[in-house]
Amino acid sequence: MASLKEVRNRITSVGSTRQITQAMKMVSAAKLKRAQDAIVQMRPYAIKLQEILSNLSSSLDESEGIYSQQREAKNVLIIPISSNRGLCGAFNSNVVKQTKRLIEEHKGSTITVLSVGKKVEDAFRGTEYAIKGTTLPRHPNEVFDDLNFEGSSEIAEAVMKAFANKQFDKVILVYNAFKNAAVQNLTTEQFLPVLPPATEESSSVSSDYIFEPGKEEIVTDLIPKSLKMQFFKALQDSFASEHGARMTAMHKATDNATELLKELKLSYNKARQAAITNEILEIVGGAEALNG
Repeated sequence: MASLKEVRNRITSVGSTRQITQAMKMVSAAKLKRAQDAIVQMRPYAIKLQEILSNLSSSLDESEGIYSQQREAKNVLIIPISSNRGLCGAFNSNVVKQTKRLIEEHKGSTITVLSVGKKVEDAFRGTEYAIKGTTLPRHPNEVFDDLNFEGSSEIAEAVMKAFANKQFDKVILVYNAFKNAAVQNLTTEQFLPVLPPATEESSSVSSDYIFEPGKEEIVTDLIPKSLKMQFFKALQDSFASEHGARMTAMHKATDNATELLKELKLSYNKARQAAITNEILEIVGGAEALNG
């Protein structure tokens, strides 16, 4: 059995840890509110824009729609999106596992991984899949320091340029889509080439467009903007999911620390009572020995 001093030290240690996890939970809750509002407001617009993009791309010729060209997937780019920090449960490990599954599925192709987030970058650093060089003006991990459309557009534009130059034949996003504070859905989404509408009904609705000011302007302006918006939505989803996952993880950690403190205090009180009882017995035994 542990001594009173060891139990007392452990109570102090667990109490300090509980204060830290409780503070982190409160910080994540505050950040989650802002991130959740951003993704909830943006999602309907991004989804509708993605629908228009799919319908429009399916009506273009191969020469017109460079981002909808279906090629044999010899060179595949996977973009896993994680967080820069840990302590958020299985949030980051799920993205890493799904990325590894995609690598297995595309065996026979040349795989490149462009990591967005320090945790997934650490997982693939030094592997044959890590990207060897990038034309980005800044490191992809820095996008989360101040998440905005301009910063995400730099990454999206570089990826789109690489696809247009046939450096990659297929681009896949892996990220956690935000549902609520407790639930994040791991999502695998094809970024490029743009997929046609999924169902026959949607393709029949999508057919006839009147282009204003003209088809060329739409192709050169709307499609790149839609792709950048799709990428920004994935980053926003991941950002909100990170804070939801961290808040949930820290809440559970605080509850566990509270339960552990109760058990330790009970154990401490029992050990203290036993020590006091032993001291009393020793005093009584000594007194009786002197009287006897």
